[in-house]
Amino acid sequence: MFETLLLNFLFMLFPVVLFLIFFENRSYSFNKKLLVALSAVALVLCIANPIILDNGFIFDLRYVPFIIVALFGGYKGAFPLYIVLNVYRFYVNGEGTLPSFLFSTSVLLLVPLCSSYFKKQSSKSRVITATTIAFATMAWYLLTLSFMIKSLNREFWILAANALSTHVIVTSVIMILLEKIIQNIKNRERLIQSERLSVVSELAASVSHEIKNPITVTSGFLQLLYKSPTISQEERRFVDLSLQELQRAEKIVSDFLSFAKPQRDNLIYSNMSEELDYTRNVIMPYASVHGVEVRYKFQNSLKCSYDRNQIQQCFINLFKNAVEAMKELGGGILTIEAFEDRSTIMIRIRDTGIGMSKEELSRLGKPYYSTKAEGTGLGMSMVYSTIQELGGTVEVHSEKGEGTTVLLFIPTKQ
Repeated sequence: MFETLLLNFLFMLFPVVLFLIFFENRSYSFNKKLLVALSAVALVLCIANPIILDNGFIFDLRYVPFIIVALFGGYKGAFPLYIVLNVYRFYVNGEGTLPSFLFSTSVLLLVPLCSSYFKKQSSKSRVITATTIAFATMAWYLLTLSFMIKSLNREFWILAANALSTHVIVTSVIMILLEKIIQNIKNRERLIQSERLSVVSELAASVSHEIKNPITVTSGFLQLLYKSPTISQEERRFVDLSLQELQRAEKIVSDFLSFAKPQRDNLIYSNMSEELDYTRNVIMPYASVHGVEVRYKFQNSLKCSYDRNQIQQCFINLFKNAVEAMKELGGGILTIEAFEDRSTIMIRIRDTGIGMSKEELSRLGKPYYSTKAEGTGLGMSMVYSTIQELGGTVEVHSEKGEGTTVLLFIPTKQ
């Protein structure tokens, strides 16, 4: 029995290890499908190699990958496993085929309902939740099995104790491994992002001022030329186009300058109420033009040190992105909320715009990547750089057609 249990545990580890070694850096959609396929293989192997107790009862760990995939992937992830589980179980046949079908159906209907809540939890809470659901699922299975057994003798209680303890232990171990992998991936992404922003910051500090000066001079002479009475209307139109392009170039250079580290002379110690109020008023006319309603709520008493100019530019970039995501739909609602959580200032910016796919979300914040046709990607990169400089983090949650929510976590103990 112990050897078979270890074999089943290896089947559980098979998808995790294979994914980690060979497929971790592939695209999100590919990885999601691959993990479901590998979990299906582990599920089939568990059914084919059940754990046989000394008293003749048998059980396996098929519901461990089923539950974990259902929690992380919802109905889309769980349904393929449900099909594989039942097709193979009917192929194996024998006693318990119909109860297995009915029980797996109940798991499919109930467990994925917890997916949205599950994914919003912290790493530790997800481990506890998954383990609790695995325990409850197996307890429910044993309860239904007890109605089919005439007398609950000693052998049944041995089965119950083995099944419950095994499912709880294996689920908790697999979840701890998964959460560790997820945390390592996030840490690596933060390190890569930090290095990327550092390079952009050095580039901005070294060349931006030198580029901005000739642009300013050229723009000044073109404005004088535009006012000259000696040029024709056609020439004036060409000068106007040149000025527009210079303004666009100056905007890109200004975005580069925003990456420079904040000057100590510009640092203030405040709760960000003035900055949020100011940037909200700045964005209001732009939002009104595009039919966007702005809702604002401020409930924060915590203070921290920050560069006022940079934090204002950070908020303006986020508000402008939100409005532009809604103007394609003819309008929407922009919600700006500031509140506190222990020693952390939390700012939530939510829109009801077009949203982003998982692919777009994974590339957000990288310099020169933008979801807008004429965007440079420097706006969001500047947001990540500014918040990181304060020792904080940025979280973005988005779905196509559902809108986007940006969460800024800014610690007050820097």
